[in-house]
Amino acid sequence: MMEKIQTIERFIFDQQPETAHGEFTNLLYDIALVAKLIAHKTNRAGLVDILGRAGAVNIQGEIQQKLDVFADEMIVRICDHSGRLCVMASEEREEIIPIPAKYKKGSYVLVFDPLDGSSNIDVNVSIGTIFGIYRCTDWDLRGRLEDVLQPPRDLVAAGYILFGASTLMVYSTGQGVHGFTLDLELGEFLLSHQDMCLPEPPAFYSTNHAYFQRWSPGVQNYTRWLQGQGDMDAPTLSSRYIGSLVADFHRNLLRGGVFYYPAEHDKPNGKIRLLYEAGPLAFLIHQAGGYASDGFRSILDIVPTDLHQRVPLFIGNESLVRKAESFIRQD
Repeated sequence: MMEKIQTIERFIFDQQPETAHGEFTNLLYDIALVAKLIAHKTNRAGLVDILGRAGAVNIQGEIQQKLDVFADEMIVRICDHSGRLCVMASEEREEIIPIPAKYKKGSYVLVFDPLDGSSNIDVNVSIGTIFGIYRCTDWDLRGRLEDVLQPPRDLVAAGYILFGASTLMVYSTGQGVHGFTLDLELGEFLLSHQDMCLPEPPAFYSTNHAYFQRWSPGVQNYTRWLQGQGDMDAPTLSSRYIGSLVADFHRNLLRGGVFYYPAEHDKPNGKIRLLYEAGPLAFLIHQAGGYASDGFRSILDIVPTDLHQRVPLFIGNESLVRKAESFIRQD
């Protein structure tokens, strides 16, 4: 059995090309370290005064949770001096995060949602960190907004860390999607899910039905179709919705299905952040054989114009997402 155990460090090292210098590999190690630190705090949340609100409001106009602040600060502190990054951007911060001049400029850009669904920690529901990695677009400059505002198709890696009954780190560098479970006794992420692919037929659809009346007729008809109303060709799906994007995405990745958070009458641009959530997850779902759309086009092709740009999101098995697009076009 020991011959089958593979740590995340060994797996990343084995996947890197012979021409690699180790900068990108070490950046992934840094993210794995951040995952261990956040997992440690999450598992002890009720014991160290980390639950509840921090009292501040982030750039999205949302009240920050204490764990949000901790996760955001920890990612920056681990990654800002490593010499691997030229700039960072966080969902929790209004502006880009420059690398201090006293540290070496790196070749990569890190964008991240430090803790998606963090309000759920108070009720012991799974939460997660989402990240994406780009290459710096200008090797001579230290790090600019332009380095961050790249389409998701240009990502060189993306992933998420799920903090739940166990801690999982799932990522892709464009060579499939792989998952690692944190062994608390060893303090190491061990390979547990190799070459993850969306199964067929899909099993679930995930959405917040409470917003049904706020959706366009096309999205409402799509929802009815998912429920099997009046269409012999409708899939046989069960409804599952956690309200934590990473958790809903992870379940559908393993079991097959579609998650959608569409535009609403008073929110025509949707709610999901392109840079920090939709883009990295679209990269992952593409690697797993799926598709992500804003209802009209691939999320991978959207060029961000703002750090905190929002988009509608339909993501999962390609057949289900394409069907959503067809219903929306009928509007």
